[in-house]
Amino acid sequence: MSRFQTLTPSRLSREDFVTVFADIYEHSPWVAEKAFDLGTDDSINQIDGLHQRMADLLLSASYATQLALINAHPDLAGKAAVRGELTASSNSEQAGAGIHACTAEEFARFTELNDAYKAKFGFPFIMAVKGSDRHQILAAFEARIHNSPEQEFACALAEINKIALLRLQQL
Repeated sequence: MSRFQTLTPSRLSREDFVTVFADIYEHSPWVAEKAFDLGTDDSINQIDGLHQRMADLLLSASYATQLALINAHPDLAGKAAVRGELTASSNSEQAGAGIHACTAEEFARFTELNDAYKAKFGFPFIMAVKGSDRHQILAAFEARIHNSPEQEFACALAEINKIALLRLQQL
């Protein structure tokens, strides 16, 4: 297990803890609030320990709460990205995958897949894109659109937890 490089979570006040970890789960500070409220023992000073606590909170939340968190995520190569409305983490993650460098055809394909995916599942496509390029993301999109709603909901939660771990590792 590795410890955080820049902070010691168990030494933070609730307010500071929530400020630091509020967007580990996209626009969902409730995860950080509940994680803090479970106690500030040494386990949260380990990246894996805090991640497990936060992941368990997401997975034990109600369906409606999980769906709201999934819907808090932006479309990949979507209008929010074009308008510059992404969180700093989302912007960095999408840029790192080369999404900002899409050709007009690739951007049109992302838009088409985003629309079809949301029409089928009722929430945006979620993928932890770090380490992937836009071609791999499009391939995953095209494969996953054939999943059942239950498979995709579970996949979205798993991908969100991967994103959270990657974000925690940056601290």
